[in-house]
Formats: sequence, C-alpha cells, structure tokens
Amino acid sequence: MSLLGWPLVAVLATLTAIAVGAALLLWTRVRGAPVLRLAQRLGLILGTQVAALLLVAAVVNDYGYFYGSWAELLGKDSKPTVVTVGGSGGASGATRPSTSALHVAGLHFAFTGHRTPKAARPETIGDSSRLAAAWAQPSQWASRGRLEAITVQGARSGLVDPALVWLPPQYFQPAYRHALFPAAEVMTGYPGTTAALVSRMHYPDMLLKEINAHRAKPMVLVMLRPTVAAPRDTECTDVPGGPLALTYLTQDVPTAVEQLARVKPAGWGAMGDSTGGYCATKMALSRSDVFTSAVALSGYYHTLKDGTTGDLWGGSRVLRDLNNPEWLVSHQPPPPVSLLLTIGTAERGPNGVRDTRHFAALVHAPMTARVIYVPGGGHNFAAWGSLMPGALDWLSTHVAGA
Repeated sequence: MSLLGWPLVAVLATLTAIAVGAALLLWTRVRGAPVLRLAQRLGLILGTQVAALLLVAAVVNDYGYFYGSWAELLGKDSKPTVVTVGGSGGASGATRPSTSALHVAGLHFAFTGHRTPKAARPETIGDSSRLAAAWAQPSQWASRGRLEAITVQGARSGLVDPALVWLPPQYFQPAYRHALFPAAEVMTGYPGTTAALVSRMHYPDMLLKEINAHRAKPMVLVMLRPTVAAPRDTECTDVPGGPLALTYLTQDVPTAVEQLARVKPAGWGAMGDSTGGYCATKMALSRSDVFTSAVALSGYYHTLKDGTTGDLWGGSRVLRDLNNPEWLVSHQPPPPVSLLLTIGTAERGPNGVRDTRHFAALVHAPMTARVIYVPGGGHNFAAWGSLMPGALDWLSTHVAGA
C-alpha cells in the first residue's frame, strides 16, 4: 500500500474507530486484580492513542507530501533519474550598474583588506550569531572557513533582514589573497529561518566536504530567507506599493556582499528549496545580468495567490506574468542561464512533479535545465539533503569563473 493517498488514510481511520469502539466496549469488562485491571485499561487507552497518532501523521503527510514512499520514510535511497533539456547554455558577462552605498553590519573583521562600508559594525542576530560564534576562531579559517552573521539594509528596497555569510577556507589562504570568489545566495522555503540553513541543512559543512574532496569549487555562500517582509509571503516579488523583495534579493544583497568581501560582481548563483527554489529560478530569469545559474530543490514555477501572499501584483496581469517563470520562458527570449531542478515523484498537486515537467518542457536554448527526478521522493529535508552535495557541486561549476 502506498504511503500517500486515501487508502492508507482510510485503513488507519478504520483502525482508529475500531480501537475507540473496543476501548468503550471492554472498559467495564476487564477482569482480574486491581493492578491487572488498571494495566488493561491503560493498554486500551494506549491503543486508541497510537491509532489516532498514526492517522493524524498519515493525513498530515498526505497533505504535505513530506515522505513520498515507505522507502523514503525508512531511509532507503532511490536512484534518481536525470534529464537535461535546452541548449548549450552559457554565462552572462554583463555587469551590474554601480549603485549607492548600503549599510551592512558584521563582516568587516572577516574581510580585512577589502572595502568596509562606513556603517559597518557588529550585530547580534539571535540564533545566527550563536551559529557564527562556532566558526570564529581565526586559526580555523584557512581550513574550515568562516561564518559571519550580518544585517543587510537595502538602499534600494528599504528592507532590512539578517543573513549568514560563509567564506571558504581558500579565502584566507595566501595563494588566494587577491582572488575574487564566485558567490551564491542560498534561500530557505517559506517562512523559514536563516539559521536552519546551517544548523539543519548544513550548507557550509556540506560544501566544505565537497571542496575538500575536489568535487566542488570554492564559492561564497550568502544564506538568507526569502521572507524579507515577515510574516507576509512576498514570493520574492516587488509588490506594488509594498515590499520590494526581488530588488532586495537581486540588487541590495549582492551589492552589500560585494562591498564587504572579495566576490565577483556578476555570474552569481542562487539555490533554494520550495519557495526558495521558485525564488532562485525567478531571480535567474529576471536578472540574468547578476544570476547566471540556479538550483531549485522541489521548487515550483508559477505564481501563487493565497492567504499568506495576498495580491502581490496590484491586480496587474502584466506584473503577475513577469513573476511567472513558466510565462517568462514561454513569452520572452530565454536568457543564457543554467538551471538544476529536482523533484520527488511523489510530490503531487499544482506545485509537484507535473509542474516541474511542464516547466522543463518549455526550456530552450540558450537556456538549459537539468532535471533530477527522485523516485518516491517527498517535500522534506531528507529528500533535499541527499541531493544537496551534488547540487552544490553543480552550482560551483556554473557560477562566475568556474
């Protein structure tokens, strides 16, 4: 029986009803000594509770596609299927126009010898700062890299949000003293927390392992959440009369990091899961002068309107289309960007595997898309974690200078 779908839910609902009925029927019929009767009644209660919990877990999993198969639930790996579509691809050599200064805090100690903004000062950002403290020993930087918590104050967007920046070990090694490094923005889903990208998804540790194994090239990771105007889900959109989330992510954040670190001004990468994957794709399609590659882990490729988003386009069909990746690749000349898209075959609904297949079918040269289908994969950290090493390897070879 499949882990997803109504049959399992129906079976568990039936078992729960039987357990409750049995408990009611047998409650006054237990026999034996007082201790034995107590044990029997506790067993009846436990049976109903276990049945109810299994039913709730199945309903929640069926709704969210967190585990797509029994194999995934039990931690058994499935071999993914890889499909490549589009043309030869390429990297945009265009550079971003210069902009006004940003006020960014936190990185000036890590980036000694590079530009420091006038307002740079240490910031305490809760969990992010505590995570960064574990990477704060200078003696470790040339072997482990450095993690720093910052606050990015967007000069164009006016938005302010924390981020975590990881510098690879090579950044601190004498051979790379004057080198400019490629960079990538890494985003959570909605609502997400920046700290989870380090503490739960382990992006810095995972990339460090891949670099040490010579499977990935050194790059700077800028980790943040797309919910830059919490609690509203802006879907990384410049909302008319509202938060300019796309401007913040595609202009303010790259400019801020360029002011603080030795990073290349163009050819950035973007990566994210779920909403973060949608954002990464849209950023590459709408600002290919900055972002030339993107990874979407269980992303989706159309606009959303629900209780968390509201109307993000001010009633404008034109603005909605311009934020719709499927519309962009169908109605505008494709930019020379490269995409890596992953999806579990058990991910159903409008944001699932059918949406990924539809979007991939629209891709054409000079844009390229590589699609990884994970048999039985669901919408969860376990599925994404198994794909992240290869995805980071791929991204590191498609950012600027790779």
